[in-house]
Amino acid sequence: MKAISILSGGLDSTVATVKLAEKYEIHAITFDYGQKSARMEIEASKIISESYGFKHYIIRLPWLGELGGSALTTKNKIPEPAMEELDSSVARETARAVWVPARNLVFTSIGAAYADALDARAIIVGWDLEEARTFPDNSQRFLRAFNRVLEVGVLGDVKVEAPLISYTKKEIIEEGYRIGAPIEVTYSCYEGGRLHCGRCESCMRRKRAFKLAGVEDPTAYRL
Repeated sequence: MKAISILSGGLDSTVATVKLAEKYEIHAITFDYGQKSARMEIEASKIISESYGFKHYIIRLPWLGELGGSALTTKNKIPEPAMEELDSSVARETARAVWVPARNLVFTSIGAAYADALDARAIIVGWDLEEARTFPDNSQRFLRAFNRVLEVGVLGDVKVEAPLISYTKKEIIEEGYRIGAPIEVTYSCYEGGRLHCGRCESCMRRKRAFKLAGVEDPTAYRL
C-alpha cells in the first residue's frame, strides 16, 4: 500500500513517517512556501528520503508565504521565548507570530490530491500533542474533521494518519530512538541557517525535548 507523507524534515514528520514506513510505500512531499528554513528543510527531507528509498516531491507554493505576514516568511523578527515560557500564554503569542494561514489545511489537501491520484491509502502527518496546544491544525479535533472531509472529498479510501497525535516532543524523541529514526539529520529551526539558531521557539522545544528525554542532543546550535 502507498502513503503520502507530508515530510518537512523536522523531528515530528520524520519520526511519524519512519514509524509507518514498514506498513506503506512512502511518497514524501516537502513544501517550499517561501519560509526562511525552506532550503534546509528540503535538504533534510532529501537525505531522509534517499536513505529510506522514499519517492520525494518538492512542491513550491510561493503564494502561501505571501499571505498573513508570518515571521517565517517575512522580515519580521522570529520570537525567541525562554524555555520556561513554552507552556505559558507567551507561547500562544509566539505561535500567532509564526502562523501561516491554513498551512496544514493546504498541505494536507495537496497530500489528499496526491493520494487520490496515486491510489494511496494514507496521508502521514507529524501533528503532535505539544504543538496542538498552540496550533489548532495539529489537534485531534482537526484530524477528525479532515478525515470526515476525506470521506466525501476523494474517490479513493484515504485517511490522515497522525501516529504522534498524543505525543509530547519528549515522547517523540524517545519514540524516534526506539524505532531508529535518523533524528540527527532532522532540521527544526525557524531561522533557516546551516546551524540551528538555538533561540527560536522550535529550537527551544527541540532542546527541551532532548533534555527531558535524558538523551544527548546531536543538534549543532549557533547559540
